[in-house]
Amino acid sequence: MSEPPMHADQPNAPGAPPDALDRLAALAEPVRRRLYEVVAAAGEPVDRDTAAAEAGVTRALAAFHLDRLVAAGLLGVSFRRRSGRTGPGAGRPAKFYLRPAGQDVSVQLPPRTYAVAAEILATGVERAGAARAAVLDVARERGRELGEQARGRGASSLLPLLEAQGYEPFEAPDGVVRLRNCPFHALVDEHRELTCAMNLALLDGEVSAVTDAGYRPVSDPREGLCCVAFVPDGED
Repeated sequence: MSEPPMHADQPNAPGAPPDALDRLAALAEPVRRRLYEVVAAAGEPVDRDTAAAEAGVTRALAAFHLDRLVAAGLLGVSFRRRSGRTGPGAGRPAKFYLRPAGQDVSVQLPPRTYAVAAEILATGVERAGAARAAVLDVARERGRELGEQARGRGASSLLPLLEAQGYEPFEAPDGVVRLRNCPFHALVDEHRELTCAMNLALLDGEVSAVTDAGYRPVSDPREGLCCVAFVPDGED
């Protein structure tokens, strides 16, 4: 008997690694997408109970969809005891879900290689030292344009602008706004200094165009976060 055709809900044939289209197809289901957003926004591993409560679904339904996201390569898994205890009586380890660090999923039809072009351009700029200042000037100009466009659409505050650009901002307990995602992550490993300087200039331009932003961007690299943070006006 021949095997049935793969359904869109089946991310891959057994043993086959998920590709970008499979991953995006996994997010087409509304509950699954909401659970992915819950885990991605948490900034730390999330268990099934927490994910279910945040998404407003049952634990069993959350477990089903979370494991589908793992099968699609969109989430990773870790195990630990909620109590932090070890040894007899500590209970069974719970399953936690997290978005893998540095994960990139993109699809172009037909395929494009913009990352290769960006790599070539970044390398060229670094070799031609005088070009770096021009790049930062252009980044700052582009930032102002983005800020003005957002203001024209009625977005007068900073966080919605950052969210729309994929930075995933959140306010830390110390009042500093940090960014979980760097849209230029693909260039950071090989061109960190140039990429981070460009990013800072871009965001500086955006802040200058946002009415009463209340923050200013600073270079503050942290493990697992974007190299730029926003400190409240008036703070060092």
